[in-house]
Amino acid sequence: MNQNYKIIFFGTSEFAVPALKKLSADRSYEIAAVVTQPDMPAGRNKVITPPPVKVEAARVGLKIFQFEVLKIGNWKLEIPPADLFIVASYGNIIPKSILDLPRFGALNIHPSLLPKYRGPSPMQTAILNGETEVGVSVMVLDEKMDHGPILGTAKWQMLTPKVKYQPMHDRLAELGAQLLLDILPKYLSGELKPVPQDDNQATTTKMLTKEDGRIDWTRAAADIDRQIRAYSVWPVAWSMLEGKRFKIFEADARPGLTGTPGMILVDDFKMTVCCGKDILAIYELQTEGARRMTAAEFLRGQPRIDGKQLT
Repeated sequence: MNQNYKIIFFGTSEFAVPALKKLSADRSYEIAAVVTQPDMPAGRNKVITPPPVKVEAARVGLKIFQFEVLKIGNWKLEIPPADLFIVASYGNIIPKSILDLPRFGALNIHPSLLPKYRGPSPMQTAILNGETEVGVSVMVLDEKMDHGPILGTAKWQMLTPKVKYQPMHDRLAELGAQLLLDILPKYLSGELKPVPQDDNQATTTKMLTKEDGRIDWTRAAADIDRQIRAYSVWPVAWSMLEGKRFKIFEADARPGLTGTPGMILVDDFKMTVCCGKDILAIYELQTEGARRMTAAEFLRGQPRIDGKQLT
């Protein structure tokens, strides 16, 4: 493939960075511009922070555009023409009037095996559901959410069911970037044709909120363990202890006789919590206003915590 195709890259989060790196390093493609979301407050001190894609784009000297809302009028005035759009974890709706501009359309990297787990939280949902095989899809974007025809998928068979969100995210980001680079030459030459999704097999994920992290201790310990791993980056699984938020970062479901759901049990500086079925061993946590710490560190400062209730 000797033609130098011009690409507009849309992306915001860390998930999109491997694809941007691979595309910018490949001389078959010219990234005419990068479109990303505006800088946002981040961290406890709400420091205005550029998105990861902007940082990478600036590192390699690419043109960067940041729009709160994409509109065709501003687009035609500011953005250079391109043969193809590549979209990965952009986070904003791209209007059909813009999607229709490039002659090769727009391709999207989605972190699920479509049509399963369409929507904004596919990786978290896969962990919640106890999946052992996940993957990525490259699809042609249309105006519906994760609905367009598929060009290819790549699967990841997890060796352990105890995978947390961040390792899954990082693995699928790399897998998706490589899948895109493998697919592009065949797609641009016309050799590879997109295959429509089977809408009857589609499932949809939801936009997460902080409330999704709240633990229901009447559920089985195994379910709560998956919730902790799925939400280990955000919103983080949490409960309330004596009126203060109690976050849990590391835990493990264990068989055992249980008492009142949410009741804390302490034995030799080890902490477990009763669940609707079995018990949950707590290893790492954070109480409101304090740093992250091990359960043993927490227990040394809480000599009378045994028998108290998480709600």
